[in-house]
Amino acid sequence: ERIDQYETAVRSLELRLSEAQAWEALPKPEVDVEMPDYPSDSKQFFEMIRMMNEMSLLALQTDSTRVITLFLGSVRTPGVDFGNGRTIGGYHNISHHGKDEAKLKQLAEIEIGQMELLNELLQGLNDVEETNGTLLDNTMVLYGCHMGDANIHNNKNLPVLLAGGGFEHGQHLAFNSDNNAPLANLYVSMLENMGLDKSKFASSTGTITGLS
Repeated sequence: ERIDQYETAVRSLELRLSEAQAWEALPKPEVDVEMPDYPSDSKQFFEMIRMMNEMSLLALQTDSTRVITLFLGSVRTPGVDFGNGRTIGGYHNISHHGKDEAKLKQLAEIEIGQMELLNELLQGLNDVEETNGTLLDNTMVLYGCHMGDANIHNNKNLPVLLAGGGFEHGQHLAFNSDNNAPLANLYVSMLENMGLDKSKFASSTGTITGLS
C-alpha cells in the first residue's frame, strides 16, 4: 500500500510539472492595453497602488503570469495624496506616531484607503468567471505587513490577510505567544494548496490549522 501511495504521489507530481512546463512554453497572449504612466509624484501613493492592482488583475486574467509580488513601499513617501486636494504627511513618519492621536487618525485614514484598494482588487478578481469558479476562487491573495507595531519596529504578531484560493474564509485566526505559529506555516499551507509536496519552508513547524 505504501508503494502504491508513493508511486501515485510521484506520478501526480510528474503530471503537474509537465503541465507547468507546457504552460511556460506557450507564447504569452497579446494584450491590447497601453502601458500605464507611472505616477511621477511620489505622493500619489494610492494612485500607484491602484495602477499596480489593475496591471496585476489584467496579467492574471490573461494568464500572462501566475505569480505576482507587489511591494507597496512607504518609506520614501514624502506625503500621501488622497486625490481630493488633500495631502497629509509621509506614511513612514506617521507610522512612528508615538501614540499621538492626530497621527493615529491619519494612519487609520491611510490604512482604510489601502483596504479599499485591496477590496477593489478582490472584487475585480471575483468578477472574472472561469470554468471552475471565479478568478478569485483560483487565486491566493496574501496581503500583509512586515511590522506588527511600526511605532517601535516590532515584527511580532504580524497582521496578515489571506483571500481566495478555496480556503475557508470569513474568520479571524488569532495567534500569540501562548498559541504561536510562525508565518512560514502559512506559506507551507499555500504551497500545499498549489499542489506542491512541501512540508517545510524556512522556520515552519507545520501548516496553519483552520484554513480548510
